Parts: sequence; C-alpha cells; structure tokens
Amino acid sequence: MGAQLRVYKRRIKSVTATKKITKAMEMIAASRIVKAQRQVTASTPYATELTRAVTAVATGSNTKHPLTTEVEAPTRAAVLLITSDRGLAGGYSSNAIKAAERLTERLRGEGKEVDTYIVGRKGVAYYGFREREVTESWTGFTDSPTYADAKNVAGPLIAAVQRDTADGGVDELHIVFTEFVSMLTQTPVQNRLLPLSLDASAEEEDSAKKHEILPLFDFEPSAEDVLDALLPRYVESRIYNALLQAAASKHAATRRAMKSATDNAGDLIKSLSRLANAARQAEITQEISEIVGGASALADATAGSEK
Repeated sequence: MGAQLRVYKRRIKSVTATKKITKAMEMIAASRIVKAQRQVTASTPYATELTRAVTAVATGSNTKHPLTTEVEAPTRAAVLLITSDRGLAGGYSSNAIKAAERLTERLRGEGKEVDTYIVGRKGVAYYGFREREVTESWTGFTDSPTYADAKNVAGPLIAAVQRDTADGGVDELHIVFTEFVSMLTQTPVQNRLLPLSLDASAEEEDSAKKHEILPLFDFEPSAEDVLDALLPRYVESRIYNALLQAAASKHAATRRAMKSATDNAGDLIKSLSRLANAARQAEITQEISEIVGGASALADATAGSEK
C-alpha cells in the first residue's frame, strides 16, 4: 500500500510542475495578445484606405494594369498560407491548413494549377511530411511579424503575378490566414488579393448606405504610374495585416489552450489527491488492524500461559 501512495505523490508533484508551466505560458500569451491587438488596430485603417485608393485608381481610369485586370481564362493561382512557427495553440494551424486545402481543391476544380507559399514551420512541416511541393516558405517571425517580414513575403508573390504563366507566373493571388475576431473567436479566412475585385457600383451602393461621399482623386503623372507605385504597397500592407491578425489569433489560441491545460491539471491534481488520501486511509486502517490483531493474539497467548 505504501508503494501505491508514493506513486500518487510522484504523479501529483509532476502534474503540479506541469500546471505551473502552463499557467506561465497562459499569462505570457495573454500579455502578447494586447500588443498584437494594438498592432492590428493600427495597421487596419492604412490597409483599408490604401485598398480604396488603389480601387479608385483602377475604377476611375481606363488604365489596364496587369495587377487589376481580370484574366479571361486563368490557368494558374498562388495561395499564401499563414500558420505558426510553434505549437501548443490547439487547432490554430490545423484549421488554417484545412481552409487552404479546401481553397486548393476548389481552384483545381476550376482547372487551375496551384502554387503554394507558406509562412510558419507548422505549415512547412505539414506539406513536407506529405511530400507536397511548396514554391517558397518563410519561418521564424510568426509570433511577432514586422513590416519588413511582410515585404519579404510579398516580393516573390508580386513577381509571380507580374510574370507570364509560361515563365512560372500566376494569374491570381489568394491568401489564407486566421482572422482575430475576439479573445474567444478566431476564424480561418481566405481572400483573393490579386487581381483586385473592382465593383464600383457595389462600393457606391455601400457608401450610399453609410451616407459617405466617395473622394475624388487626381492621378499624377498618370494612373498607370500610380498603380505601379501603389499596388506593391497594397499587397505588402494586406499581407502585413494578415500576419498581425494571425499572430493575435495564435496568441489567443495559445492562451485558451494553456488555460484549458491548467484547468485540466488542477482537476487531475484533485483526483490524484483523493486517491492518495484513500490510499493513506487504507494504509492506516490496515496498520490499525494489524496492531489490534497483534494485541489480541498477545492477550490470548498471555491468558493461555496463566492457565
């Protein structure tokens, strides 16, 4: 019985140490969420206004630009998948990977070849284990991305869109990332970055509903030159915002997973403590029974010798 009690005590000690680690990781993730949320809030208005400016240039002029012009019969698409460099975040990376898989299947169903670009070690490991081809990948910055990281990712993608498909270029650029909705909700989303979806009537209708006045733009020196300058910034800003959204989502998922692990560890400690107490009580009861039995046997032996 004593051996069983020692086993319970060792397990309680081990689970208690694990609980301390998961609690610390939960607190670290919670502190990082605040910073990530601020970065998302700061970057979103810039990306939104830049998108409106690019849309205004494309819709307010007769310029046909390769980055805003729809291809009549697109044959090749690029998909940028943003995952995490680290685990311990529940289903964060796997959910993003599943969304990318669904997008890839849909694009292939439309008769398009798909080039996959990946951010994060989890996505790279997933595709590498299954021996799937990855055009290019980036790792090491998913927890705290910078604009320089976004620019580094955007460069090859913009170049692929500008090249002809015969030379390895693509007709479309899609991005899959996890959008930060709240501390409890993070949703994998898929957006098409290029070519821009230009629907001026829909924008005007939406602005009318909001009682907004659309701004008027003058393009200098020309609309094409403005597009050449704005569109790389547009792609970089969109990717940067997606990286920040993904980072905030990852920290929130880590916090939730670590909180669940901490709570489970606490429940396991309570369960083991009850088992240890039961084992201790059984051991004490057995010792008392042995003492009483020994005293009774000694009393019987003494009484027999007196006769």
